[in-house]
Amino acid sequence: MAKDNKNEKKKQSTDSMIDEAIAKQNAWLENRRTYTRGFLKKLDTFARKKDENQSIDKKEIERARNRRSVIGAYWFPILCALVVIFIAIWVAFVRQPAPQRVVVVPAVPEPVVQAIDTMTAPTFDIVRIEKNGSVVIAGRWLPHQNISIVVNGKIVATERTDSAGEFVYAPSKPFAAGNYTISLMGTEPTVKSEDKVFVYVSEAGAENSVSLLMTRDGSTLLQAPSMLRDGDLSVSKIDYLDTGRIVVTGDALPRLRVSLSLNDKYMGFARVSDHHHFGLGADVGELESGKEYSLTVRMHDGDGRTVASVTHDFVMPEMTGDDDTFYTVRRGDCLWIIARNFLRRGILFSIIAERNNIENPDLIYPKQLLQIPVEK
Repeated sequence: MAKDNKNEKKKQSTDSMIDEAIAKQNAWLENRRTYTRGFLKKLDTFARKKDENQSIDKKEIERARNRRSVIGAYWFPILCALVVIFIAIWVAFVRQPAPQRVVVVPAVPEPVVQAIDTMTAPTFDIVRIEKNGSVVIAGRWLPHQNISIVVNGKIVATERTDSAGEFVYAPSKPFAAGNYTISLMGTEPTVKSEDKVFVYVSEAGAENSVSLLMTRDGSTLLQAPSMLRDGDLSVSKIDYLDTGRIVVTGDALPRLRVSLSLNDKYMGFARVSDHHHFGLGADVGELESGKEYSLTVRMHDGDGRTVASVTHDFVMPEMTGDDDTFYTVRRGDCLWIIARNFLRRGILFSIIAERNNIENPDLIYPKQLLQIPVEK
């Protein structure tokens, strides 16, 4: 009995606890409902006030929008105008004028263009004939220029001068025996050498060859023959005219000089032609018939030294008459030289041309026999 009372009391306490929990929960929910209703009322009131405010300020909003649209459309010109106004105020009132500075610019010299001196002509230094017949040519002109070597009127090679203006030309092929005239020519611009070099390459070799520099003032021997052979100097004919003039013809090395002496008295000189022939005349006065005379012909180098001589001792024969003087033309001869030798003056060549019926005085032929009109 007592045990049932204890269970009943215990059961009542549990129910009461559940009822209390439910009562508390209901009270909390009621509080939440009350709070929510109050919050919604306040929110509704705020929303209504906002709508009223929006309706009141609608005109002001439209006016603000209009102002913003105008500013948005014209903001850039307005900004530019403000910048210009600011610059003008700064220049007029704020900016101080900078002091003027005088800048002295040093004078710059104009570039100097080195012009080629057209007045400077190429010149020779050496022209040497080697043992094998080859020719070595050396000279000078302007630095770093092309210079052509001209042999007998034809360009055979073009060399380049170095920084000192010097050049050397040495052909691999030797020159054949014969006569050569060598000159120089600058290519840019075309400037020819004033001097020329005459070269005689002998069949006997370099020892018998000649290299002669020819200038306005005369000639200079660059290479003289170191050894001569028989026939390099020979006298082929001696004519004595009743005018007291003696004419000697012969052969020698080309372009060298030969002189005439009678009984060791110097009588004059002449130049040997490119064809090895020479002829010289001199007034020796009246020679006595039957008297012995000694005539010497000497060949000289460019320095005047005697390199060969031929002496003829003869007895003066009797004269046979004025019309018995004849001369056989040889290669390289001209009437002017013949007239100078026989008639003392080359300008008298027309007398020889008239006596021999020569229409063109510039045209005579080798082995042509000319009659020399000699008168006292």
